[in-house]
Amino acid sequence: MIKKGIGRQIVLHYFIVVFMTLLLVEVIFMFAIRSYYYNSISTHLENYAAWASDYFQKYVKQSDEDELSYLPDMIQTFKLVNTEVEILSSDGVVLINSTDFQVDKPVQTSDFLQAKAGNISKWIGRQPGTGELVMAVSSPLKVNGENKYIIRYITSLELVNEKLLNITLLSIVVGVIVLAVVLLFSMGLANSIVKPINNIQAVSSQMAKGNFNVRVKGDYAYELGELAATLNFMALEIVRSNQIKDDFISSISHELRTPLTGIKGWSETLTSGGFDPEETEIGMKIISKETDRLIGLVEEMLDFSKLQQNEMKLVISHVNIVELLQEIMLNVWAKAEQKQIQLKLEGQVEQPLMIPADPNRLKQVFLNIVDNAIKFSHENALIYLNVEQTEKSAVVSVKDTGIGISEENLRKVKDRFFQVNHQGGGTGLGLAITQQLVELHQGTMDIDSELGSGTTVTVSLPLLQEEIEDSMSKQ
Repeated sequence: MIKKGIGRQIVLHYFIVVFMTLLLVEVIFMFAIRSYYYNSISTHLENYAAWASDYFQKYVKQSDEDELSYLPDMIQTFKLVNTEVEILSSDGVVLINSTDFQVDKPVQTSDFLQAKAGNISKWIGRQPGTGELVMAVSSPLKVNGENKYIIRYITSLELVNEKLLNITLLSIVVGVIVLAVVLLFSMGLANSIVKPINNIQAVSSQMAKGNFNVRVKGDYAYELGELAATLNFMALEIVRSNQIKDDFISSISHELRTPLTGIKGWSETLTSGGFDPEETEIGMKIISKETDRLIGLVEEMLDFSKLQQNEMKLVISHVNIVELLQEIMLNVWAKAEQKQIQLKLEGQVEQPLMIPADPNRLKQVFLNIVDNAIKFSHENALIYLNVEQTEKSAVVSVKDTGIGISEENLRKVKDRFFQVNHQGGGTGLGLAITQQLVELHQGTMDIDSELGSGTTVTVSLPLLQEEIEDSMSKQ
């Protein structure tokens, strides 16, 4: 028995998918086999009925006496093995048959009625009296162009159904064998996924207890590899953060303690076991969320420390500001989608607007600004990113219709450690770092806001010298 957890879910999901697929294939296969057998029988009987009809029309002499006397010869000539042949009058009365079995009631099945109208037709149903499942095929026998008699072939379907039952049982056995093989393979696959997760969970538990020297070892692929790298990176950043000045650590100790407490609590809870997959998934999501938050705090501390010590080095290159903003919109799209917020890029720029900048640091600037706009906007809101070109600058404004900032707080919002909303989390360093990065690019950042009406952040960055010359030549 597989214990509760991701492993059981993986095995169960694979088993259900394969089971439903096999069931669908089995049903289609059985319908196809049944149709093949039944159609083969009906085609065979219809061919004989057609031959009998043609033969009767060509060679029977056209007199009542000759017709009736020739009916026994028709029975003998066109009889089939394991098949009863009847010749009926136009009223459905059995005139003669190949078994000498007396039929009391006239035949009025659908095949007879269609044959009476001049068509060859088949009927599948229960034989009166015996209750046996049979197939009947009827064809008209014409005299002087008139459908005077009906030749009717009747064959039992019991042997065919018995064969179909045997085929069904065989296919079920094959299906059970396939399901057993799939179960074994899925158990192996589940183990290959659960084992590294258990390893990562054990390491994360150690990290949650404060042992940041441990590392997730192993070359894991895809998301597991990313998770392991994230945990290792988190541990590295936390080790580095311990070297920051005492006054800096004391200012943000509460923000560091909160995610660590969440990670530790849930890791120890999940390690104890005995939870269903739903509760386990909730715990892992909280660990992941708090881990990401902790990584963000550590990175913010390092950036601020470098800026304070003038150790931040920019790698300047030519950056297309419009393309960079489009990348920003793609990066924050998922977060905006959660609140049904739309991002719109506007501006009248006829050519690529190039500026000298460090693309990574500039991306950090606008990511922070747009992220704040999303964070403090209402659901179903619009956020406008506008790009304009002046004589010597590229001006980017990010406008939201969110909660806004009061006049009192607006004067302090760029100060380090200041937070308008202390319940929102963070270190209060975001805008301070953004301001300093903009200044390192020889630019300016202005914030215009009104409480309850929204905020507009405007960043002005110098153009390339070639862009300035082109702009002046056009004037």
